[in-house]
Amino acid sequence: MQLKKLKTKFLGRNSIYYKEIDSTQSEIWRLIQSKTAPNGTLVFADIQTKGKGTHGRIWHTDEKGDIAFSFLIQMDCNVKKLEGITIEIAKIIIDILEKQYQIKLEIKEPNDIVYKNKKICGILTETKVVSENVKYLVVGIGINTKKQHFSKDIENIATSIKKEFNIDINTEEFISEFCNRFEKQLYERIEY
Repeated sequence: MQLKKLKTKFLGRNSIYYKEIDSTQSEIWRLIQSKTAPNGTLVFADIQTKGKGTHGRIWHTDEKGDIAFSFLIQMDCNVKKLEGITIEIAKIIIDILEKQYQIKLEIKEPNDIVYKNKKICGILTETKVVSENVKYLVVGIGINTKKQHFSKDIENIATSIKKEFNIDINTEEFISEFCNRFEKQLYERIEY
């Protein structure tokens, strides 16, 4: 599965798709460790068995059709240049869903997107910093697009786009559009 609608210079140009993986975020860090990931590498999967959320929590991607992807940006910039990046990512996601699907969602700071206080999307932003300079930015995004069954412990705090709006989101188109917009905003923050 390739991202056909990309207009980026580097983000998503090297994309790796898995039917099932432990975690797209963990895979990016493994690729960094093995020095086999070009700048902008993106990993996406249908199912994650150990998806990573914030504070060591698990992000449940156990039904096919939900959106789960992570990507890496190599850089050498002061950590202050990335302040507010997670909220910026959330705003891009909300804008795409509103403009292309007429879905209105809200940001629950610092890193969640919700509908009626139920979580639909989570964003995990991690960095490798050396002497106050960011060398790697690794971002993971999980969106409950099709998920219908939520376990007892999260059924009152999580929901999905399909469940609430009965709308199908095209994964490849969404990820491509996100990459196109995010790379543009990144260039405004950081010179490449």
